[in-house]
Amino acid sequence: MKILVTGSNGLLGYKLIQLLASYPEITSIATARKSIGGLPANVRFMELNITDRNQTLQVIAEAKPDAVINTAAMTQVDHCETDRELCWLANVTGVENVRLGCEQNGCHLIHISTDFIFDGSRGPLDETAVPHPVNYYGESKLAGEQVAMQSKIPWTILRTVLVYGVTPDMSRSNIVLWVKNSLEAGKTIQVVNDQWRTPTLAEDLAMGCYLTAIHKATGIYHISGDEMMTPFDIAIRTAEFFRLDATLIKPADSTTFKQPAKRPLKTGFVIAKAKKELGYRPHTFHQGLEMVAAQLTR
Repeated sequence: MKILVTGSNGLLGYKLIQLLASYPEITSIATARKSIGGLPANVRFMELNITDRNQTLQVIAEAKPDAVINTAAMTQVDHCETDRELCWLANVTGVENVRLGCEQNGCHLIHISTDFIFDGSRGPLDETAVPHPVNYYGESKLAGEQVAMQSKIPWTILRTVLVYGVTPDMSRSNIVLWVKNSLEAGKTIQVVNDQWRTPTLAEDLAMGCYLTAIHKATGIYHISGDEMMTPFDIAIRTAEFFRLDATLIKPADSTTFKQPAKRPLKTGFVIAKAKKELGYRPHTFHQGLEMVAAQLTR
């Protein structure tokens, strides 16, 4: 089976390429806007900017994959709010280009989406929950889902929540690393205690992508961790795990932070469908921290 991954320079893309490379029966193609280091020897790299339609169609046609996993996106929530044109280009137009390439070559389109398509009025949520985004990032990701759903070929949408993990060259941080680095530097941090999520280990999300591809599963699946926590809970547990000073962590509600984009208060996912149909089994948050710690010491 041949799988092409967009956005291979991101946290999920990196983990997914490493995972796919471990299966001899999988031929994987990593794509990103520019060349990336640390690729396994059996992985081919192709330059790809999904907002460039001609390049997208050309790359997919040349690679001829059985499935395309679209992890490329603009995910900086506040930046999406302030630069809506760029956000739409990446999260909607880019999906249109990938979909067209998949349609022209008969590929299975697997598209990554987010809990931010929901308004935060309740949670955890299963796949039947009705989307109602409260910020432009969520609007763009919902529009991207709708583009994927209009495919003339098999499609799958994998929604996820608050992904964390580590790569050799982290271009962006995530909540676990931010907490760890801040406390190690002796900084006092404010962390929200009125938002609820089911944080997702990047390796688990990558496995969800792999399982979807090999099972040729279609439709919508929620892929996340299995534990409902606030960011404050996550910070405290991270501090305790790494034996850092948890007294530096101060609880704060959402009104404390003046951010361009509103955040949904309560999301988190019910992952029963993914467990039943894909055999998806996420790590516990403690196990996830163990994996992060092991990778940071390599």
